[in-house]
Amino acid sequence: MPSRQPDGVDADGFIPAAPSQPLPAPFQPLLDDLCRTLTAEAGALLDGIYLYGSVARGSAKPGVSDLDVTLVLRQPQDAAALATLEALRLALAARHPEVVKIDFDIGNRQQVLDPQHLYSWGYWLKHHCRCLWGTDLAAHFAPFRPSRAIALALNGDFYPVLSRYADQIDQPAQPSEVKRLQREASRKLIRATNILRSDQAPGWPHTLEEHVAQFVQRYPAQQAQIEFFLRHSQQPTASAEEFTARLRDFCEWCRQASGQ
Repeated sequence: MPSRQPDGVDADGFIPAAPSQPLPAPFQPLLDDLCRTLTAEAGALLDGIYLYGSVARGSAKPGVSDLDVTLVLRQPQDAAALATLEALRLALAARHPEVVKIDFDIGNRQQVLDPQHLYSWGYWLKHHCRCLWGTDLAAHFAPFRPSRAIALALNGDFYPVLSRYADQIDQPAQPSEVKRLQREASRKLIRATNILRSDQAPGWPHTLEEHVAQFVQRYPAQQAQIEFFLRHSQQPTASAEEFTARLRDFCEWCRQASGQ
């Protein structure tokens, strides 16, 4: 009988490729509008348009999910290019209430292909992104095996990023904005727990639930804390004060546990 493969890797021990099943029909008009608008209004800037997240995986829910897009530019981005893309993002979001918001993660071709960014951009495009338009740079990269180096490249910045979220949540804001920030901070925190893995650790988490299960196996005493953030990644209920106190405490614990 063949041995069971660790969760999150294929039979050869590689992280599975990005999903390739048909995209969800309720979001197809939005994706068509996205590609049409960006190529018409900013085509000279773009090398490729990629989709990732719940819409790419086929698990998105209309009116609940975000649209997550990676844009790779032909040249290093300047202020004018970023302003153009931000205006287009806001216009697309205003036209499409089927998503809660639209996010653009922006890089450039030189950055993506730089060997120094192999474990960040290379892994990201190969294993998380679906090319909707343009040059699919994922073809430049071989499949990746699970490693702590990838986890650090993706989320080694967790402490300053989450500290900024805590500062933002502490500022007076509309309840809807506080909840949005709590959801985003919770998702970043949960994914960042993967930096606590060892290079010998089997498997590779993809969903938030898989990250939590992996973390609890290693740190059962922290189960209540991480499950608080899993709940708040979907339906925030805590006050701003309670959430930021928990966020700062957990970030400090995670920093010490990771040796950063």
